[in-house]
Amino acid sequence: MTEHDTARTLAHPEAAEIRLEDVLHALSDPVRLSITRDLAVSAADLACSHFDLPVTKSTTTHHFRVLRESGVVRQTYRGTTKLNALRREELEALFPGLLDSVLTAAAAEEARLA
Repeated sequence: MTEHDTARTLAHPEAAEIRLEDVLHALSDPVRLSITRDLAVSAADLACSHFDLPVTKSTTTHHFRVLRESGVVRQTYRGTTKLNALRREELEALFPGLLDSVLTAAAAEEARLA
């Protein structure tokens, strides 16, 4: 790994370091929940630019950092593009049913409010 590669590596919590309260906090924000919902239905990793969010670029960066630092997403660089993937398997192993329950509840709320 070159020095440049190291500079492009983002810190992620190991699975054993992921805390329930951090995941719940990350998912409690409507923007972060929207990002998580989009990732949950995507077969591919999604670039940050894929998301059309109602916030500034700096606020978008903050939301992705909260999701990454809480262990909800894994971010990797491909060239200059930052890709996002849901850490579904790890979250399911740690908190069985939590992610699916939150996603199902969010979809039900969206339908109810539509």
